Amino acid sequence: MLRVFVCCAALLFSTLTVSAQAKFPPESRLKTIAGTKTVKIAYRADATPYSFVNDRKEPVGYTIDLCRMVVSSLEKQLGIQPIKIEWVPVTVQTRFSTVAAGKADMECGSSTITLGRMKEVDFSNLVFVESTGVLVAKASNFQSFAGMAGKKIAVIGGTTNESAVRDHIRVRKIDVTLVPVKDREEGVDALESGKVDGFASDKLLIVGAKMKQPDALIMLPDDLSMEPYAIVLPRGDWAFRLAVNTGLAQIYRTGAILEVYKQWFGQIGLRPGLLLEATYALGSLAD
Repeated sequence: MLRVFVCCAALLFSTLTVSAQAKFPPESRLKTIAGTKTVKIAYRADATPYSFVNDRKEPVGYTIDLCRMVVSSLEKQLGIQPIKIEWVPVTVQTRFSTVAAGKADMECGSSTITLGRMKEVDFSNLVFVESTGVLVAKASNFQSFAGMAGKKIAVIGGTTNESAVRDHIRVRKIDVTLVPVKDREEGVDALESGKVDGFASDKLLIVGAKMKQPDALIMLPDDLSMEPYAIVLPRGDWAFRLAVNTGLAQIYRTGAILEVYKQWFGQIGLRPGLLLEATYALGSLAD
């Protein structure tokens, strides 16, 4: 009898798995995830507080938490438990190509949606909204971006921050020299050492950057761009995108997103603004 029961249970489990896998196209990443019971998530170590590594070298952060919750949703949607996470380290330069090449199923960090990037990858619904800011030395007495004529601003090459600063330079006809840097650490170092007069990046990423003398630096009040963040996904895989957006919608509808926000931003006294509240509301799609 025990042998019959085990065989029936195995048959039932395989039937449920086949049924779950039949819900999506054979070319979808969901098929691989269901077959291997593993999802490969790309993460960055330098995108505090969205994606970074803790003292135990584990990926943590706001977007990392969201992606962990999305994986829990995928387990329920596919009827497979557990789904293991395989972490794939990436940089600001390799995050999109890694997903496009199939080396990761999604990237969870601080990636802004742009039309140009959609030629290479796809994106989930929005998970955050940021803006480009400029960090300067307090002693410089700069009051706004417009007052930086004739100065040097460091910016990570190839980012939407670089495009935003260039646009403002052109529109305002300000003579500002942009100095490309490879990452946030190099940008802050250039500012603190006096090689440049400012460093432009996403505002909360600047807040999370490592600084030798944080009290000597200040953020200008200007918002130079709007940066809509999303989870990076493979281009053209509608079934996988739908599954991820289903997970995000559940997180938004239940209010679980507010706990995630509080975990990472409440400690510095931030609360969701009207734009971010609208982002969560619009992402709370019905089943």
